[in-house]
Amino acid sequence: MSIRVAVDAMGGDHAPDVVVPGCVEAAKAAGSAVTVLLFGPESELQPRLEQAGAPPNVVVVDAPQVIGMGESPAVAVKSKPDSSICKGLGAVAAGKADAFVSAGNTGAVMAGSLFILGRLPNVSRPAIIGVYPTVKGRCMVIDVGTNVDCKPEHLVQFAYMGSIYSERVLKVGNPVIGLLNIGEEPGKGNDQAKAAFELLSSAEGLNFRGNIEGRDVMEHAADVVVCDGFVGNVILKLGESVASILPRMIGAEMKRQQMTPEEQQTVGRALSGIARRFDYEEYGGVPLLGVNGTVIIGHGGSGSKAFQNMVA
Repeated sequence: MSIRVAVDAMGGDHAPDVVVPGCVEAAKAAGSAVTVLLFGPESELQPRLEQAGAPPNVVVVDAPQVIGMGESPAVAVKSKPDSSICKGLGAVAAGKADAFVSAGNTGAVMAGSLFILGRLPNVSRPAIIGVYPTVKGRCMVIDVGTNVDCKPEHLVQFAYMGSIYSERVLKVGNPVIGLLNIGEEPGKGNDQAKAAFELLSSAEGLNFRGNIEGRDVMEHAADVVVCDGFVGNVILKLGESVASILPRMIGAEMKRQQMTPEEQQTVGRALSGIARRFDYEEYGGVPLLGVNGTVIIGHGGSGSKAFQNMVA
C-alpha cells in the first residue's frame, strides 16, 4: 500500500516554487510506494505541477487559505480552517494521509497539531528534535525550539521521547541520555537544570549519564542531548552556520597561505564532505514528537532538495 504524505505546499520562505519540484522528484524516485498530497490553492499549484512534469502519484488538494510565517499561530489556526496547514493535518487525523510535512510557520504547525491531532498520553509538551553531526555519527538534541520555557518535568518527558525515537527509528541500542548544562557536576546549572538532573537520575528506563557541556555534543558524549527549546535552538542555529561559515573561513585562509589550485581542491573536497553533514537540506526535516500523528517540520529556508528529502 502506498504511503500517503500530506505536504503543506504553501509553507516556507520559497513556497510553492521550491515545494512542487522537490515533491515531484521525490514522487518520481519513490514510484507507487508514495503518494504525495499537495495542499494549497489549486489555481497556484496545478500549473506548477504540469510545468514540473508531475507523475500520477502527486495530487493537489485545494486549500485556499494560507498561514503566513509571521502570523500568530493560535489565531491563524482558529481563523483559517481551510489553510494548507489545517487541512493537511486534518487529512492525517481523518486517516486520509499517513504523515504531514511543512516548512511553514512552526508555531502554527505546533498549534494545529495539538488542536487537530492531540497529544500522546503522558505528554505535556510535544518537542522537535535536531540531528547534530558528531565524531561518531550523529546525536539527537531535544528540544530545538518548540518550548523556550520549560519545567524540569518537561525535560524528563523530552528524554523519554528522545530515547524511544533514538532506539526505534535511529536503531541505537540503549541510548545514552545527557542533560546539557554548564558543567558536568550534579550541582551545576540553574534551578531548572539542577531539578531536572535529580528527576532524570531517578527516572526508570532511561540510560541517563548525567550532565554534558556544549563542547561534548560533537564528541558524542550522549546519543540524546536534552535541553529546553531556547538553548536547543541556539546550538542548532550555530551548527547550521558551520555549513556556510567554515568554507568561507578556510577559503580565506588558503588564499592567505597562497596554496596552489591543486592544494585548494584537495582541501575543498574534504571540507565539502564535512559541511554537508551540517547542511539541513541533507536531512530534510525533523519530527515533532509527542503528538498523535506523524508530523515532519522543515527549515523555513528549505529548498527543493530539502522537500525531496522530507517526503522521501
